[in-house]
Amino acid sequence: MKKTIQSISLLFITVLITACTSKQVKPIEPPAPPAQVQCDCVIEKSPVQIPDAPPVPEVKPADPKTIAQIADYGLLKSAEWEEVDGWQKDNLAAAWPAWMQSCSTLMHKMPWKSACNAATALNTKTSGKPNNKAIQNYFKQYFTVYKSTNIDGTDTGMVTGYYQPILKGSRNPSAQYPYPLYAPPNDLITVELDSLFPELKFKRVRGRLVGNKLIPYYNRGEIESETAPIKGRELIYIDDIIDVFFLQIQGSGLVQLENGEQVHVGYADQNGHAYNSIGRLLIERGELTLAQASMQGIKNWARNNLDKLRELLNNNPSYVFFRELPAGLSGPIGALGVPIQAERSVAIDPKFIPLGAPIFLATTAPNSNKPLKRLMMAQDTGGAIKGGVRADFFWGAGNEAGNRAGAMKQPGKIWVFLPNEFVINP
Repeated sequence: MKKTIQSISLLFITVLITACTSKQVKPIEPPAPPAQVQCDCVIEKSPVQIPDAPPVPEVKPADPKTIAQIADYGLLKSAEWEEVDGWQKDNLAAAWPAWMQSCSTLMHKMPWKSACNAATALNTKTSGKPNNKAIQNYFKQYFTVYKSTNIDGTDTGMVTGYYQPILKGSRNPSAQYPYPLYAPPNDLITVELDSLFPELKFKRVRGRLVGNKLIPYYNRGEIESETAPIKGRELIYIDDIIDVFFLQIQGSGLVQLENGEQVHVGYADQNGHAYNSIGRLLIERGELTLAQASMQGIKNWARNNLDKLRELLNNNPSYVFFRELPAGLSGPIGALGVPIQAERSVAIDPKFIPLGAPIFLATTAPNSNKPLKRLMMAQDTGGAIKGGVRADFFWGAGNEAGNRAGAMKQPGKIWVFLPNEFVINP
């Protein structure tokens, strides 16, 4: 197998890279072991406009060669604690449980070990409830603060939101529950490109073997056709195809079964095809205006145009596979491999901000100019989350969280807290 994969031509890899760099879901659920997974999926965001609020800066995508030349975390600039906007006013204690979750993984890694051991000691001393002053002193003693910047040197970027939907489902197919969530198929192959080309760190291609050739995997239309080439990999069945589609966009959800049981499902893998925004397509076709193309607006259009729905969905060839997660989780599993916390966890670009790091986010509430300044934990990643000043704010589970997530597209600034032992190479 290794010989076969290494024999893939550079031309083929180049073609597949295009299909790899824009994925549909923000995969907040990596398969084990989490440390080996870098989610490379894209979240569709609501293209809402912000009234009376600072405009979201236009950050032009950087040339991939330019990005490859930037050292990991090379956009972090030394800063002072006094510069962190809102640090003194936030309820830091609300973020402490999320930091302890990060430490459950980071404490086994250098250079996080000393800081996490100190956090554990403080947690024990205060019975798990350190006050704001103690938390401030802890971070100032064990961490150095940096300001995150963009490739062009600016310090303001875009903050979006995501959430965990709740769906209705069954473990058995029926007329009421006809739409399956699939587990990863056995013939799906993933190639980590940095094993062949170090400059392609965090890039991968997916496909299936036909003879001795790796070809693109089945697209959405093929997977959901009557012949369904991955039959037998059904995980659970859902009552609404629209909810299935948006679950794939969010990457994680709760499925409410008829007997009252709640099943946690999360991202397991993806078919490797490029993501195509159906919201953008509806705008181009004149079906929706920009203001109408929020998540709820797209759902409303879908329910009123069921005869056009399948064709619309198939225009997005990207497809996400799921896995069932343990019961009783406090939240979805992020790319760090720990449950993430509503309103205290964010997704970031791991090339520019270390996964697991505490960050301080200064932005505004969804679709408003109301300040939102909080200590957050960088516990997740996503293919749409690219750049030094870019974050995806996790709002929690359910409809209200979904409304906030769908409306969030705000300007923001980011400060990153790194252990004193952490070395950033210029």
